[in-house]
Amino acid sequence: MKEDCTKEIFEKCIQNSCNKGPLITDTEAGEIMCGSCGMVLVEKSEDVSPNFHGFTKEDYMKNTRHGSKSSLAFNDMGLSTVIKSQNIDSTGRHLSGKMRTAFYRLRMWDRNTKSKKNGKFTEPFILLDGLRAKLGLSKSVVEESAYIYRKAVTKEIIRGRSRSVLISAAIYAACRLTNTPRTLRDVALAANVQKKSLQKTYRLLVSTLGLTLDTYDPINFIPRLATSVKVHEKTKRDAIEFLAKARKMEFTAGKNPIGMASAALYLSCVKNNEDVSQAKIAEVAGVTTVTIRNRYHVLVKQLSDTKKFSWNFTT
Repeated sequence: MKEDCTKEIFEKCIQNSCNKGPLITDTEAGEIMCGSCGMVLVEKSEDVSPNFHGFTKEDYMKNTRHGSKSSLAFNDMGLSTVIKSQNIDSTGRHLSGKMRTAFYRLRMWDRNTKSKKNGKFTEPFILLDGLRAKLGLSKSVVEESAYIYRKAVTKEIIRGRSRSVLISAAIYAACRLTNTPRTLRDVALAANVQKKSLQKTYRLLVSTLGLTLDTYDPINFIPRLATSVKVHEKTKRDAIEFLAKARKMEFTAGKNPIGMASAALYLSCVKNNEDVSQAKIAEVAGVTTVTIRNRYHVLVKQLSDTKKFSWNFTT
């Protein structure tokens, strides 16, 4: 295709009794010209150069050739209408009195329709953007959270309930769907809502929307806990190994994932002589020391019965 276009351009140059070239492309003017005779062969050609994004919003809006991507996490999905407040046209001339009146009405209708249509999404999605930064959520989790919240609004679950609690429950449900290790306690603390209310709303979302959610893998919590209590890499790897063997024996089924991860990390600390207490791990994980102690003793018993395991546990 490209070769045929180039051949056609050269034929235009031949008609002007010139066949020397080379062809020169001016991307700013959108023209292709002959380097020998100077004849303009193509006008208003399409710019196929990479799109420039810039480092600031002003640079992006000045240089980009299209708007931002549409997203469910925007109250208008990124397809907003923008009407300038200045009463001037594209050439800088002032509008006539009749046109000023027409644009005043257009601005008023645009503002009123936005407030009525997107009023249910503005405040929750602002909170969603803040929680994205606090919890370190990926874009897929944010999009999934916005999708769940929009479904909840369609089902009219929002009636009589706090929007902040509902969007927080949608975030936790999205974390479960995408296997992003965030607990109810993490979301409740980040959103500044009560854990009990969050848990109740989350269960309502699951039952009403028919969500099918898998349990977390305890191994996914090990890197975060190990970083928080500042243990060595070998200690972290041993904790992952303990959980992998426990999962193979189907011992982790039905257990609290964060509790299992905390117990495995403490067991690894004991093995590698790391000076980390149960209280310190419990504070970081958001569980009690009793939970860690109970899971620790059961892990010791189960892994000690494994003949292939080389280390002898002591309680």
